[in-house]
Amino acid sequence: MLRVAIIGGYGNFGAHVARSLASNPAIHLIIAGRSLAKAKDFAATLPAINPAEAGYYDLDGPAEALGAVRPDLVINMVGPYNGQGYAVAEAAIACGAHYCDIADAREFVTAIGVLDDAARDAGVTVLAGASSVPALTAAYCDEAAQEMRTIRTVEYGISGAEQSNAGAGTVAAVLAFVGQRFTHLIGGRMTEVTGWGDLRRVELPGVGVRWFGRANAADLDLFAARYPGLTEHSFWAGHAIAPMHFGTVAMGWLARFGLLPRLDRLAPQLVRIASLFDWLGTGTSGFFMTVTGEGADGTPMTRRHWIIARSGHGPYIPCIPVILIARQLAYGRRYEPGARPCLGVISLAEYRAEFANFDIEAKDG
Repeated sequence: MLRVAIIGGYGNFGAHVARSLASNPAIHLIIAGRSLAKAKDFAATLPAINPAEAGYYDLDGPAEALGAVRPDLVINMVGPYNGQGYAVAEAAIACGAHYCDIADAREFVTAIGVLDDAARDAGVTVLAGASSVPALTAAYCDEAAQEMRTIRTVEYGISGAEQSNAGAGTVAAVLAFVGQRFTHLIGGRMTEVTGWGDLRRVELPGVGVRWFGRANAADLDLFAARYPGLTEHSFWAGHAIAPMHFGTVAMGWLARFGLLPRLDRLAPQLVRIASLFDWLGTGTSGFFMTVTGEGADGTPMTRRHWIIARSGHGPYIPCIPVILIARQLAYGRRYEPGARPCLGVISLAEYRAEFANFDIEAKDG
């Protein structure tokens, strides 16, 4: 039986992962966090085939605290990951456990290789970014690469629903790049852009027009090496409610010129303000992706994809990879030891099979 410790297992995303794994007879869950009382309360209510345990673990605490719960796999669900460091992954390695997370922070995911030697020596696998980016976006590009001899351009964006019950940690992860400078691949060169800048309108099938601005993610560093020939690569994000999107744009520029602090520091206050607009939302999230390149005979090819998540089910999508990794390990799959970004681990077919469990529709065009 695989002992799976979910750090932050009583939070919004962590609780979803726990509930998704609770019915698996090959998994024994440990709900862990810095509040042992909350962990115990949630574990007691979890309808798990194997009664869940509760454990104490603080990201700033000693590594031995994680070893005390004897995990085989550690799932780190505590964001934001910007500037978090690798204490949880290091603690997992120290007690001989595999590790994965849903990080979308660019530096956190791209630099995870610093733990590669330690993970190999321990015989464990460490996967960062088992989330929508880069795991899902890479799955789409990997499928495109099967019929394209060269991928030239990739662009995609996520428009979140406003009624998704996002916590301050999730909001802070997005706000960390709003108004900040980072690089996108433009014309074959890494070029600086401004987070949430360069406004664009995108029509999402069955949803309507959504607004997007430039967003930051580890993909922007990882894909150029993974797909040789890539010359244009952009990631976009937006709010479902237009006034909120433009309000974020305005705050981003104020932060850019030093008239506001970094917006992620204001996340708790902005979450409360954003909740006032929930009545304007629909609970529908949207994703779009366009991949262009050349086929085997050199002819131009374009692949278009959309994901529409209704009923507030959009936030479940980033959790799919860690859920599948836990299931696969429980049933005997073994990943190559070492530490790396979560690329090529979850296939697009596996994603689509999971979508069927929710009010999530994937379209291709």
